[in-house]
Amino acid sequence: MNITHAKSTSPIIEISRLTKGFGTGRRKNQAVDNLSITIARGEVFGFLGPNGAGKSTTIKLLLGFLKPDSGSLGILGKIVGQDEFRQRIGYLSEFPFFYDHLTARETLRLSGRLSGMSKQAINQRIPMLLERMNLLNAADRRVGGFSKGMKQRLGMANALVHDPEVLIFDEPMSGLDPVGRHQIKKLIIELKQDGKTIFFSSHILSDIEALCDRIGIINKGVLLYSGGLEEFLAAGVGLEERFVSLIEEGNRASVA
Repeated sequence: MNITHAKSTSPIIEISRLTKGFGTGRRKNQAVDNLSITIARGEVFGFLGPNGAGKSTTIKLLLGFLKPDSGSLGILGKIVGQDEFRQRIGYLSEFPFFYDHLTARETLRLSGRLSGMSKQAINQRIPMLLERMNLLNAADRRVGGFSKGMKQRLGMANALVHDPEVLIFDEPMSGLDPVGRHQIKKLIIELKQDGKTIFFSSHILSDIEALCDRIGIINKGVLLYSGGLEEFLAAGVGLEERFVSLIEEGNRASVA
């Protein structure tokens, strides 16, 4: 680990008593319920939960794509929904959207311009990212012809083009083959060594175990655990078994 990037005691990401529901009246679904999480500088934080647990909703709230019913969110000391901070973060969605008529190179160039980068900086960074994501041979192909895995790797390059301080990934391994997953895992380790703060959701427990300093586990909008990975694992019990056990406990508690 690059020791020149020490972790700060001040949170880089701070979610406090966050609540968000969809629908009205008795039909209202509480997607996120009184959620509180803090993430330190230089930390890799894994956000786990079964399908429909509230992971993607939390990320959309954190990015300002949705408005919370109550609670507060902050990134880099900025208040989400009030202050501008998005040029300092990189985001990869589970299903990245691109303009199909643009090439990979043009896509990254557009993102760089929107992030306020100079033409020189864009031209220096794009070839490096394309090579890093194994897309250099497809640099001038239209994105509409890309496979799911290629789009996912382009989405990662897109998130990194402006060299942001904070990275937020929603299921970054989605649609990738084993080689692609290995590339992304290696990249996340390198980003951590560079002092980046990384928050990512996943349901692939082996990736969480390999990459994360701390984890948060959410189910039905409720945070069941937040803390160190080693502290979460009981002696002789693997992550999958411990995770399933905690989710089952939460399900029993919710119907009691």
